[in-house]
Amino acid sequence: MNHSCLKIGHRGAKAYIAENTLESIHKAMEFGVDGIEIDVHLCASGELVVFHDFTLDRMTNGTGEVGKLSLSQLKQLKVNGEFSIPTLQEVLDTLDKKFLLNIELKGKNTASKACEIVKNYINDRGWRYQDFIISSFQHHELEAVFKMDKNIPLGVLSKASVDEAMQFAETINAFAIHPNYALLTIDNVNRAQTKGFKVFTWTVNDRQTIERMKSYKVDGIISDAPDRL
Repeated sequence: MNHSCLKIGHRGAKAYIAENTLESIHKAMEFGVDGIEIDVHLCASGELVVFHDFTLDRMTNGTGEVGKLSLSQLKQLKVNGEFSIPTLQEVLDTLDKKFLLNIELKGKNTASKACEIVKNYINDRGWRYQDFIISSFQHHELEAVFKMDKNIPLGVLSKASVDEAMQFAETINAFAIHPNYALLTIDNVNRAQTKGFKVFTWTVNDRQTIERMKSYKVDGIISDAPDRL
């Protein structure tokens, strides 16, 4: 990845179509993004499903915890009245190796299944390690990925401290830190990059902030409106 700033669609193209749906991802792809960011949870039947919240209530006609329902139960629900909850594999098949995929481990115990699927797509489907970033706020999930496969690029999410993110990132040989844009300055972006980390920032939606982040030379911007990038 060269030092142009990567354009990454947040949960697809969340500003335009319901987040974390295949339709939203298609929209982001149409905008010419470099990558897509999604969230995953482990459902009751053991699959990784692409969904942000821990509960179904905000985005679907269902209620309760995502992790308590099986895939077949989740597939019966409608996101925003019209879309389906996809599996991680359905997203990978949609992207078809042409885009970077940032998988955020949102729910608990998502690391081992995510590693298994990533390895499967690398070994059998022609994907490469550099086509993936696995990110999380949950340090133990990232540590679990690191124990299972040292080659998967890792991203440390933070909304509190760039320095803390870097300190933890060093312990798992992370590829990147993913700070909220409000944490960033020219100096701390430069400091992180000097230490060897890429800086992917989120969720940057208005044009003024996008331009400011670009002026800091961040490596990637995650946006609900990736057409603005």
